[in-house]
Amino acid sequence: MVVGQGPVRHAGTVSSGEFHKSRTGAHRDFFAAEAAGLRWLAEAGAPVVEVLDVGADHITLRRLTTVAPTRQDAREFGAALARMHGSGADRFGDGPAGFTGQMFIGNRPMPSTPTERWGEFYARQRVLAFVDDAVAAGNLTGADESDTRKVCELIASGVFDDGQSPARIHGDLWNGNVVWTPDGVVMIDPAAHGGHRETDLAMLALFGCPALDVVIEGYQEVYPLVDRWPDRVALHQLHPLAVHAAGHGPGYGAELGRAARNTLELIG
Repeated sequence: MVVGQGPVRHAGTVSSGEFHKSRTGAHRDFFAAEAAGLRWLAEAGAPVVEVLDVGADHITLRRLTTVAPTRQDAREFGAALARMHGSGADRFGDGPAGFTGQMFIGNRPMPSTPTERWGEFYARQRVLAFVDDAVAAGNLTGADESDTRKVCELIASGVFDDGQSPARIHGDLWNGNVVWTPDGVVMIDPAAHGGHRETDLAMLALFGCPALDVVIEGYQEVYPLVDRWPDRVALHQLHPLAVHAAGHGPGYGAELGRAARNTLELIG
């Protein structure tokens, strides 16, 4: 997910096996957070791109070759995603082990204060944290703003807390961060943290992952999802929609409002 300001330059290095990204004047934690997230997910056995080098203004990754998606790769991706989630985190909002700096989603700073309850963490740090910027930009107004704030208060109260332990999630798992290679799916550009496993799946659905039905089948072969999980997709899409509403136009504000109302209907 690319949000915020300041371009990240992408270029091949001398070696054809490397992929180099740089950004002049980058926040000191910008590339460090990406590298820490990739390594934390890799520790869980997740298929993520290899970090070759990282510095204050750059990161160098293993170059990936892309191929057309296959159903077998989709199934294996789902299974790997379930295992990665199952490796867990200590608390909701925990960042990669050993990393204590600023976290980001795309180019936008993202709060991550460890919290015991998922609803409180998700509402305050993953949705409301971006709402003020969306309002200031003129992208979230009227009933859409009101309903978003209303549903966040209800989420924070714990109405959707289900007792599941924090999952180790990618955190920015839109289709652009899923690379289909000859060796299967490889994930890139995480905003990795302790969260809810359904958030990753909802983001895949929001931006159109190929063969998502097969990905879900592979996932459930490893970890059966809680009953009525499809009804909660809108709940878990509030986060990426809020991030996009903060900087990508009023259309995302309208979608955020719709997702808020769909979530309110679950409460009755």
